[in-house]
Amino acid sequence: MKRLTKLVLLLIALLIVALAYGLLSSWAPDRSVADLKPRWAPAPSMFVAVDGMLVHVRDQGRRDDPTPIVLLHGTSASLHTWEAWAAVLQDKHRVISLDLPGFGLTGPFPDGNYSSAHYTDFLVHLLNQLQVTQAVIAGNSLGGQLAWQFAVAEPARVSKLILVDAAGYPRSSNKVPIGFRLAQFPALAPLMTKMLPRSMIESSVRNVYGDPSKVSAALIDRYYELTLRAGNRQALIERFKQTEAGDSYQRIAQIKVPTLILWGGLDGLIPPINAEHFKRDIKGSRLVMFPELGHVPHEEAPLPTVATVQQFLDE
Repeated sequence: MKRLTKLVLLLIALLIVALAYGLLSSWAPDRSVADLKPRWAPAPSMFVAVDGMLVHVRDQGRRDDPTPIVLLHGTSASLHTWEAWAAVLQDKHRVISLDLPGFGLTGPFPDGNYSSAHYTDFLVHLLNQLQVTQAVIAGNSLGGQLAWQFAVAEPARVSKLILVDAAGYPRSSNKVPIGFRLAQFPALAPLMTKMLPRSMIESSVRNVYGDPSKVSAALIDRYYELTLRAGNRQALIERFKQTEAGDSYQRIAQIKVPTLILWGGLDGLIPPINAEHFKRDIKGSRLVMFPELGHVPHEEAPLPTVATVQQFLDE
């Protein structure tokens, strides 16, 4: 009996040690912008004061372009997701990319408001600050939703629209990154804002790629470190809490500007049926499907996807 008791106590001790090791290895406190800037904000990065924030922006390419291309990333991403597109497009165009509030080096909205209308107002204020009166608006996922909502709210300011696996319609996801799932449980918020296993970020990024083998260690580093930016984890939790249900997608049919729809055929987060809905509701729009790609085709295969964009812009 004594031997059994000792064995149980030993197992409990080992379990406590394992849990302690897991907690310590996953412990990830916030990191300051000053700490992250040297690696993630080299030239041509700049910080623009908008709505009480210093917004991380890259403004590249031709200064004489009357209708710049504005690139809007998705949830938990950053302007870096567009860098391969920007490198190609800047030869002929002015290309503006940014870290949306709540993500990247920009960090959270000061007022904690993550409604769609608030994001639209923010984009209006940023473009005013950059003296952009009209632009081609392109967006992926959350950024795609902001792009089409901006086109509805400010139609005179949008010359063309590019939607890349954009959010908007009610959807039945069959592949949701683990980080997104956990962020939707308020009870886990205290842990999520202090702990961040790198393996969870790796799993989440691989989840949205059509070919997970394309996900490099450097790519995981980028997503991981920028998630640690002070306030970003709490902002993600707040944004999911404030997700708006309803019929706002019915406004998509109001869009009249030339629209290109790009989609990854293996997107499980926002499945390809949503691309068909955009094509149906935006009259005259063009849909290009990339069967082997996932939720971030512009990042997974930038050259073939940007070639389609170049053709669209040249027309």
